[in-house]
Amino acid sequence: MNRLAAQFPEYETVMAMNGAGPSVGPQLMAEIGDVRRLAQKSSLIAFAGIDPGRNDSGSKESNKGRIGKRGSPHLRKTLFLIMSILLQLKPEDDSVYQFLDKKRSEGRWSPVEIVQR
Repeated sequence: MNRLAAQFPEYETVMAMNGAGPSVGPQLMAEIGDVRRLAQKSSLIAFAGIDPGRNDSGSKESNKGRIGKRGSPHLRKTLFLIMSILLQLKPEDDSVYQFLDKKRSEGRWSPVEIVQR
């Protein structure tokens, strides 16, 4: 899988990410597919199923709540694996890890909040 993934132009970018190694990096690429088909980052968030669920009632509209989970469960699992690896590695110079650590220190640890940013 790694050898196949190395043929794509985004391979170097994905493999440079902390948490994406020779197993999880190609898995992430496979789950997302061709990223050019997604018009904006919100499309990727919706495809992963980590967008906030809707909670409308009458005139009340709310985007707060649990994640929608309408997207790919395999992509959500891969993203969770990458975040778990990142938390184990604790790379202090990585901006994503710094954000995760800041949110955990604030008591606002939620994988959904982190992936959406």
